[in-house]
Amino acid sequence: MKKELLVASALVTSLGMAGVAEAASATFSGHTRAGVKGSDTAATTDATYSAVQSSSFSVSLAETLDSGVKVSTGFDLTDENDGSTDNSGLTFTFVDGSKLDIVEAGNSYSTHLATVPSASGEQGVTGTTANSAPTGLTFGNTSDAVGFEWHSAADFAGVEGLKAGISGGFGDDGDSSATSTAESSYSVGLSYTTTTGDTTVTLGGGYMYADDSNGTTLNERANQSAASLTAATGDLTVGVGFASGSYVDANSGTSFEVDSAEIMTAGAKYVSGDMTIAVGYADGTSKDGAIGADGSNGDSYVSIGASVDYAVISGITATIGFSDTDNSEEGTSATANSGTAWYIGANVTF
Repeated sequence: MKKELLVASALVTSLGMAGVAEAASATFSGHTRAGVKGSDTAATTDATYSAVQSSSFSVSLAETLDSGVKVSTGFDLTDENDGSTDNSGLTFTFVDGSKLDIVEAGNSYSTHLATVPSASGEQGVTGTTANSAPTGLTFGNTSDAVGFEWHSAADFAGVEGLKAGISGGFGDDGDSSATSTAESSYSVGLSYTTTTGDTTVTLGGGYMYADDSNGTTLNERANQSAASLTAATGDLTVGVGFASGSYVDANSGTSFEVDSAEIMTAGAKYVSGDMTIAVGYADGTSKDGAIGADGSNGDSYVSIGASVDYAVISGITATIGFSDTDNSEEGTSATANSGTAWYIGANVTF
């Protein structure tokens, strides 16, 4: 107990908060989403549908020290539909506009990607699959929770519109031949925004590297680069992204070595009054193999989606979405994960 008290006292003193404890400023937000989704896959003879109900409730805590440094954190009372509590790390916002996140901080390459438009809604086909083809630009986004991410202030290095970041994670889980987790990881990211005439262009991306705790794997847990570009003119936003690299896929219960992973995404969004129309496209490929062997079996993922969001009133948005997905494992269609899907529902936020 004596050691714990000494550590707590040192932390409080280092933050400049020694003395009488006072309540930090708190705000909260959240949503409830309810609707119906359906799917028609190549593995079934009849279409299926089910209810969708999810919600979140998040609390943000912040206070500013006498030095002008803002300290913030927070937690989720519930995160979508898993019913679990998710605590945030600490964020220090300095007077020059730069920030430092510590504990479960994130990876800089994903932070600085330009957001390519895509369809909203809960539609999709989710059968069991061992397909290792990437479905998004950040397929290598992994790190231990013990780490940091530094965000530069605006106009980094005197360049107007430029931001930079660097992050690191320092796992010490020990080598294992049974599981695959991230050990030490590092990431760098850059984003640049400029305006030409009536068009605002944003370019972002970076590089991600993570060691694997599994001593028998050939690949690193992640070794990936990604970049994306968006252009917004009035109510229209278009974008495109590309990512490539190698990694260890441990998300399907069985780990795979994944080589030659690539994905291209593209999308567009148009806002007309209270209505937002969006379309998105993703095309990913990879080669996978057993742990300790080079990837040689080709997998692919192709998906196109569209949605219409309508702001009924402040805080309430109705959504209609549709998607068409085709998954292939080693040249053969993954029927449980290939097909069409739709969603109709509403999102209430506060």
